[in-house]
Amino acid sequence: MFRTPVRRMATAARQSLKIGLIPADGIGKEVIPAARRVLEAIGSDIPKPEFVPLLAGWEVFTRSGTALPEETVEALRECDGALFGAVSSPSRRVTGYSSPIVALRKELDLYANVRPVISVAANPEEKPAVDLVVVRENTECLYVKQEQLVPTENGKEARATRLITERASRRIGKMAFEIALGRPRKQVTIIHKSNVLSVTDGLFRETIRQVPVDSNGRYDSVKLEEQIVDSAVYRLFREPQIYDVMVAPNLYGDIISDAAAALVGSLGLVPSVNAGDKFIMGEPVHGSAPDIEGKGIANPIAAIRSAALMIRHMGYTSGADRIDRAVDQVVREGQVLTPDLGGKSSTDDVLNAVLKKL
Repeated sequence: MFRTPVRRMATAARQSLKIGLIPADGIGKEVIPAARRVLEAIGSDIPKPEFVPLLAGWEVFTRSGTALPEETVEALRECDGALFGAVSSPSRRVTGYSSPIVALRKELDLYANVRPVISVAANPEEKPAVDLVVVRENTECLYVKQEQLVPTENGKEARATRLITERASRRIGKMAFEIALGRPRKQVTIIHKSNVLSVTDGLFRETIRQVPVDSNGRYDSVKLEEQIVDSAVYRLFREPQIYDVMVAPNLYGDIISDAAAALVGSLGLVPSVNAGDKFIMGEPVHGSAPDIEGKGIANPIAAIRSAALMIRHMGYTSGADRIDRAVDQVVREGQVLTPDLGGKSSTDDVLNAVLKKL
């Protein structure tokens, strides 16, 4: 798993943990309450949680004209961490709208999206067939949303700015190496396309390769590899066991981590955290899934695991371990599964099964 807390805040003296809850759109309103129930159930493994309901998303935009109210951002600055559900960003251009999760990552400087992708072995004593972590740079690349549409004599021409900086590449590289230090294999693979994008991806690649050189020996035990992004996807499906920690620019990391979810059965199983130096926000990798919204069959496991990942990042490893073990037991037994995993159980059925294991 993502084993070493990068941001430690666990102290015996802390009496409470203030956690912002942003269900946002679609099934986010169904899975984030499930994650809350699990955090409440682990008792003394974390300080008493205090939950702060907050608004964001497409539905909020349609009512108020803003997808991310300033009140939400300011409330999060007073929280210890947060859980974000999902957002139904439209595929067409809508004047005034911008993705709230992208904006939150920038507002709170959550520069790393950490996505563990781990299968559940049939025998708990066996190693999982897939055990990797995608570390995705969260603030740059094409996601800076600097686009323009201009008319030409040959019709419309669309252009987008791709931003890669040395600063962002260095700190995402350090995050990847820190995570690798806490994992048994201790390997980092840089994902890039610098054979074509020699300036932008070239800077990303060269900056991360410099991280261990400048570490005064801290990362000497970590093996450094690199892979062109298209061949990395091919090898991910053919031989996922070759990867440990994969570090990538924003767009590649987004695509790779969603693709990797197919290796473990469903996006409904894969958690993530948006991590910065001062804040942490859990977020299931799946989207808002409007086709199943309100049917009560959304898989809550990704959200529950995201809650575990959030508290692990804070330093509450015993509570995170309890949640992960409970989820693994439910998945391994295969008796209580939502339709995305071939089962017939409801969101509440899965939640209650996890709570019973706890």
